[in-house]
Amino acid sequence: MEKLLAITAIGPDRAGLVRDLSQAVTSAGGSIRESRMLALGAEFAMVMLVAGSWHTVSKLQSQLPELEQQSGLTITVRETKPRPAEAAAPYLVDVVTLDQEGIVFGLSNFFASRGLEISEVSTRRYNAPHTGAPMFAVQMTIGIPRSVHVATLREEFMDYCDDNNLDAVIEPAQR
Repeated sequence: MEKLLAITAIGPDRAGLVRDLSQAVTSAGGSIRESRMLALGAEFAMVMLVAGSWHTVSKLQSQLPELEQQSGLTITVRETKPRPAEAAAPYLVDVVTLDQEGIVFGLSNFFASRGLEISEVSTRRYNAPHTGAPMFAVQMTIGIPRSVHVATLREEFMDYCDDNNLDAVIEPAQR
């Protein structure tokens, strides 16, 4: 029976971290199902879903403390189960605005107050090309159950965005 591990790792960024983490998974006989990896300031962060037999999972869990010590990473491991089949249609939300406090909170509160799940979030701050103004971009994937009237949700979302000076798009995700 296949087991799943959710693994997070964070530590000082350096060349070879992706190799070292993926080598640990491969040498234990595991398979990386999903992952997100990025540099955050001078730190490197990774989340990944690893699949393997109970023997693979056990072997990997026994190897990670040594990797943690050698690499300076803080690694956490949690057993998990497959995500239930989607009962909701995935939609992409793209937002761009002048950088200000509370953008992610406001967006997440908007969707949570309607019982909608956010499955992914990515943000970044950058300077506008011509003016140099600090800008903030958010990309989210949300699940919209079939029982929700999408046109009404879209209208409420656009009203929220207008009230908060956010440029936004909400559209079905391409599978």
